[in-house]
Amino acid sequence: MTDAHACAAAPDNRQSFTKDEAIAFLASRVAPIADNESVPTDQALGRVLAQPVISAIQVPGWDNSAMDGYAIRHADLASLQGQLRVSQRIPAGSTGQPLEPGTAARIFTGAPVPQGTDTVVIQEVCEHTGDSVAIPLDCKPGTNIRRAGEDIQAGAEVIAAGVKLGPQHLGLAASVGVGELRVYRRLRVAVFSSGDELVMPGQPLGPGQIYNSNRFSLIGLLAGWGCDVIDLGIVKDSLDGTVEALARGAEHADLIIASGGVSVGEEDHIKPAVEQLGRLDLCQIAIRPGKPVAFGWVRETPFFGTPGNPVSLFVTLCLFARPIVRRLQGIAGDAAARTLRLPAGFDWPRPDKRLEFHRARLETGADGTLEVSVYPSRSSAVLSSVAWADGFVQLQPGQVIERGDPVDFIPFADLLH
Repeated sequence: MTDAHACAAAPDNRQSFTKDEAIAFLASRVAPIADNESVPTDQALGRVLAQPVISAIQVPGWDNSAMDGYAIRHADLASLQGQLRVSQRIPAGSTGQPLEPGTAARIFTGAPVPQGTDTVVIQEVCEHTGDSVAIPLDCKPGTNIRRAGEDIQAGAEVIAAGVKLGPQHLGLAASVGVGELRVYRRLRVAVFSSGDELVMPGQPLGPGQIYNSNRFSLIGLLAGWGCDVIDLGIVKDSLDGTVEALARGAEHADLIIASGGVSVGEEDHIKPAVEQLGRLDLCQIAIRPGKPVAFGWVRETPFFGTPGNPVSLFVTLCLFARPIVRRLQGIAGDAAARTLRLPAGFDWPRPDKRLEFHRARLETGADGTLEVSVYPSRSSAVLSSVAWADGFVQLQPGQVIERGDPVDFIPFADLLH
């Protein structure tokens, strides 16, 4: 157990972690869940592969035609001045006979080339009359044949463990005959929102109350990341209620995420509640918005707490909860989103002393090139700014920007899956 202010210190004993320090710290504290299961390949979209896919076959399984055309022995062309008798027809799904010397086989894309063939000539340059075909003498030998095994060799690893499966991966698995895939089970994430002022949409608002938008942003992000969500609802601002919610989450989930209550005010109960059941490892990150965050353990279950302001919640979930989720899910590799270097379509004369993630979107500038525009308000309570944006612009501490200067843009498209 630790006391309420004994969060892990940043590497140089500052009170706050930098963004990169925090991501590295969080990733080092969790490991993939152990449970996995077999699912039919056509039901594995978005799942994380727990065991690599090894091909039992070679692809293609035989030399086959890459085009509709004529299969020939190239050496026959010169002696017959390019006039060859068509001796057989080979559609896809059938197998022809060995090619007779001095003849051509009418062949279609994907069909096995007959024994004795070394070239397929596309039909567009040939002239088929009756039972013969005229083939240009200058056609190149060895063309338009897909060789056996040129795509995949038998015994090759075609999809590595830790890949989050997209449509292309399902197609690849199916191409080597895999009907089931071994995947990690879906990550179970328990969520709740703290605050006496919160009301669910559809209910009337009382004095001082607001609708619980954070629940929908949080659950929506988790659904996009492929998680199963356990909704613990709204938790009133009390230590006992917060402890009870955390205990329920630890009993049923692989990860607990709470919005609100992570600061140090009298009505912020997350920190003492977590430490009553476990410990806190991280308290603050030197960014704007989203400085007060919490990471720790409720019994054996990792916990992540976000600020209550809706923009701060969105920022901290995308930047810091997402790497935790991906690590727990078993996704291999770096969780960092792409950063695009693009010209600013704005001036930024009053920078913050912290690294700032401002809501931004790509627009076409006067010269026809893409540039980054920013939302007018810096408030972390303006949720409409997130809906307006399609990414964040990352602004360095103290960085003064003039229109046209290069800035770092992080697209939402990379953060939402």
